[in-house]
Amino acid sequence: MKNTSLCYIERDNKYLMLHRVKKERDENRDKWIGVGGKFEEGESPEECMLREVREETGFELRSWRFRGIVTFVSDEWGTEYMHLFTAPAPDGEAKDCDEGVLEWVEKAQIPKLPIWEGDKLFLRLLSENAPFFSLKLCYRGNSLVSAALNGKPL
Repeated sequence: MKNTSLCYIERDNKYLMLHRVKKERDENRDKWIGVGGKFEEGESPEECMLREVREETGFELRSWRFRGIVTFVSDEWGTEYMHLFTAPAPDGEAKDCDEGVLEWVEKAQIPKLPIWEGDKLFLRLLSENAPFFSLKLCYRGNSLVSAALNGKPL
C-alpha cells in the first residue's frame, strides 16, 4: 500500500501532462498523467505534491486545491491512495523532467490520449468542479473492472 499525490496544473484551459516514457519499470509507462509521486516519510499530502511538482517541473506553486482521494486497487501493483490536486500554473515554463516528457494539453483532448480508464472518471469530476470526492478504481491488469464514487458503485 502506498500514498501518492498528483497535481493537474492548469493554464489557458490546458493541463500540464507528463508522458511517462523514461523509466522501464513503471506502472504508468507510456501513459499520460498529471505531475506527482510517492510520499516521503513524514510528508503531508500537500507537502508531497509541492515537492513533486518542484522536482518534476521546477514550478513553485503558490495556490492549489485538494480535490479528492482516489483509491486504486490493482492485481498487479497493489493498493494506492492518490491525493488529487489542481493548481493554477505559475509564470514561466516547466523544466525538463527525468520521468517523461511534459506537455501542455487541451483538457478536451486528454481523454483521447493513452490514459488510465479510471483517470477519465476523475478528470470529469474535476471538469464539473465536483466537491471533494472519494473515488475507488479497481483494475485487473490494465482493465478497469469496477468504480465507486463516495462509496456508491458507478
